[in-house]
Amino acid sequence: MKEIEEEWEHPKKRVRLTVAYDGTNYHGWQQQSNGITIESELNKALTHLLGEAFQVIGASRTDAGVHALGNIAVFDTTSRMPADKFSYALNQRLPEDIRIQCSDEVSPDWHPRHCQSRKTYEYRIYRGRFPMPVKRLYSMFVYSELDVVAMQQAAAYLVGEHDFKSFCQSGAQVETTVRTLYRAEVEEQGTDLIIRVCGNGFLYNMVRIIAGTLLEVGKGKLQPEDMQFILEAKARSAAGPTAPPQGLTLMKYEWI
Repeated sequence: MKEIEEEWEHPKKRVRLTVAYDGTNYHGWQQQSNGITIESELNKALTHLLGEAFQVIGASRTDAGVHALGNIAVFDTTSRMPADKFSYALNQRLPEDIRIQCSDEVSPDWHPRHCQSRKTYEYRIYRGRFPMPVKRLYSMFVYSELDVVAMQQAAAYLVGEHDFKSFCQSGAQVETTVRTLYRAEVEEQGTDLIIRVCGNGFLYNMVRIIAGTLLEVGKGKLQPEDMQFILEAKARSAAGPTAPPQGLTLMKYEWI
């Protein structure tokens, strides 16, 4: 602790963390009073490391059960510890289902939610006769046949700038429901089906509602061209169900 105390009285810097986690045992990203979260574990590890209370700022507030390979968080510190060393120090203090993949210094005014960026999410579906136990925490099980070509055609309607109000959970408080998707695709990987979307931002439950709607297309309950009508309706009731959280992973966060 003495070494840490000697490191204070140094100009403040902002450190960026690239965070990977298995969201199974957490109540999402954002700190809550009724359960442990990714944010609360990061704050606790930083407080233990540096000896004062910390509050990180996250890029994406993933839901309970959702995973990430590359979520982003920043915090300010006057510690003299080099920014790239925080990843090593924090990983010694975090639970094994949360790991910092990279830590680096950014400008003092850099904010993960106030910069031009794009996020890529993947929703994984396991298709089989019976559930596969080792996949249960990281994919949604579907036993029915799916028309993958129809799902691919439906996904193409989502690319571009649209009002995605139909794909936003009712009651969400946002200034606008207009978002831009750069990619929306459905890819087969053996028994797995991957729904991959990349955009400049996502609404509450947007990716899970997209996945649930594409599954309705795959089952023949909706036609690919129905996606256009769902977008135009601007009503949550027009889209399909919200797919369960465990199939969703935030893959990466990029700056444009």
